[in-house]
Amino acid sequence: VDFYTQALGMTLLRTTQRPEQKYDLAFVGYGSNPEQAEIELTYNYGVDHYELGSAYGHIALGVTDVAATCEAVRAKTATLGGAITREAGPVKGGSSIIAFITDPDGYKIELIQTKSTTYDNRRQSDAKSTDPLHSA
Repeated sequence: VDFYTQALGMTLLRTTQRPEQKYDLAFVGYGSNPEQAEIELTYNYGVDHYELGSAYGHIALGVTDVAATCEAVRAKTATLGGAITREAGPVKGGSSIIAFITDPDGYKIELIQTKSTTYDNRRQSDAKSTDPLHSA
């Protein structure tokens, strides 16, 4: 929980303890459903190691400036046991700017730079951003 709240600037939205079922839940995010996505973190009593498996890739967070976000979270990420595993740069074969962070358990988090869109009527809308820089 500390990694997601301290390094990535998410908020601990709520917790649920289920001692009879031997698990606890923590929900983190930049806002609550349905306006924002939430991540559910599960602690199963007595389990101290999980296999990552091959059926899960990563989560992605939209940020306004990938390079600046990497710099802003670098120290806390390392202090809490995570790492920036791919520095900001264009995705292979494309122009989107991305970076990757790995959390203390080895799960990957992609940072992807959001783009601004201008509509025919000159109205401008920025893509939704979950930028840790704005909440840090």
